Amino acid sequence: MNSPNGDPVAVDRFVESFAAQLTDAGMPRMASRVFVLLLTRQEGAATATELAERLRASAGAVSGAVRYLIQVKLVDREQLPGSRRDYYRVRPGVWYSAVLDQQPRYVRWHAQLGEGMDAVGPDTEAGRRLAETRDFFDYLATEMPALVERWQARHRP
Repeated sequence: MNSPNGDPVAVDRFVESFAAQLTDAGMPRMASRVFVLLLTRQEGAATATELAERLRASAGAVSGAVRYLIQVKLVDREQLPGSRRDYYRVRPGVWYSAVLDQQPRYVRWHAQLGEGMDAVGPDTEAGRRLAETRDFFDYLATEMPALVERWQARHRP
């Protein structure tokens, strides 16, 4: 019989498997595990103690992971009324928010890459590589808002 939270063994396998994919993409390992575990919880939230117990990890490792996840705006910290415990919850619209939050970075990188082109010379091989990189981030900064709007329109009930 399936519980409201699914098959715990299958969920644990999924958490570790998908967390490994996120780690391969550059997210810290414990942050990946915490994030995926939060994604799989029916409530979408858990305390640090619950996370540590489920992941068989130290409180310090979970603390560092949730601090990272809050910093990169994937997770929010909240308190339930009448509770003194912090709960960590996956942010609503987490993926498109994460994508949009990158836009200011792309604009900064565009400017910085222009400086690099000036430093190495725009007509050199290095200058052309930097120009291509700059143009790619310019493209992302321009296209991401429209891409997110299309996603939101498609995803609306």
